[in-house]
Amino acid sequence: MNPNQSKETAPSSVSWKTYLGLCKLKVVGHIVFTAVIGMFLAVPGWPPLPELWWGSVGIGLAAASAAALNHLLDREADAAMARTQNRPLPQGQVQPREVILFAAVLGLSSMLILGLLVNVLTMILTLLSLIGYAVIYTVYLKRATPQNIVIGGAAGAAPPVLGWCAVTNQIHPYALLLFLLIFVWTPPHFWAYAIAKKDDYRKVDIPMLPVTHGIEMTQLHILLYTVLLFLVSLFPFLTGMSGLIYLIAAIGFGGGFLYHAFRLRQNADPALAMGTFGYSLVYLVGIFSALLVDHYWLI
Repeated sequence: MNPNQSKETAPSSVSWKTYLGLCKLKVVGHIVFTAVIGMFLAVPGWPPLPELWWGSVGIGLAAASAAALNHLLDREADAAMARTQNRPLPQGQVQPREVILFAAVLGLSSMLILGLLVNVLTMILTLLSLIGYAVIYTVYLKRATPQNIVIGGAAGAAPPVLGWCAVTNQIHPYALLLFLLIFVWTPPHFWAYAIAKKDDYRKVDIPMLPVTHGIEMTQLHILLYTVLLFLVSLFPFLTGMSGLIYLIAAIGFGGGFLYHAFRLRQNADPALAMGTFGYSLVYLVGIFSALLVDHYWLI
């Protein structure tokens, strides 16, 4: 099988594992995780169980739908890149029309669950996030500007706001702080990965920052955004949203991120870039976990 060609044919029976492969489960897991944290932070006690459950399911299904659409729309580029050539569509494990149907079922199920069992505001915001990632980012921004991940990061930063809205039916300033935290986290997180995979992006003419402006400029941007992230991460404490437990964690995890960013600034070795990328995921889980622990510490 030629990995450089996207296959338009597939077996008559598609494995459920193939459909799961379209969902980007690791990404969906992080999305649902931050959304659930938003739900818990939105109320002083425990969030109502129906909204917690159905909100998580609805947001997760929407994220999986967006991921499947991303597979569909990027299938030609995926076939040409080493890191993605083994995805279901380039490997001919599923047909495009089946992916469309699968994404539509997931998306429609998500909207029905959120609209009927959670609230309309969460449904609308989730739909906008789905469109933002699967259409605006994937179809246009990704190939239009090296700032694609900065602008498109708004969709990826939405889950805590969606979770907050799921249990309160309103957009609170504290929810927007969580949005800002992920929004500023996204560029250093993704650009570190882009440094390691720059040859893949160059091969398919996707204008990621390392391709258009070079490694040194990308290293500088990662460092500056990481400094900005460290400052932004202090806002929950400074605004009274969180206390000392969170502050200590924010300084600790933020200091670790700065350490990785400084090392990457000095040496753009792909292994260091992937190490920074990996730590960025640890950072996100750690800082949101700290928010949760701090929130319930005195209860």
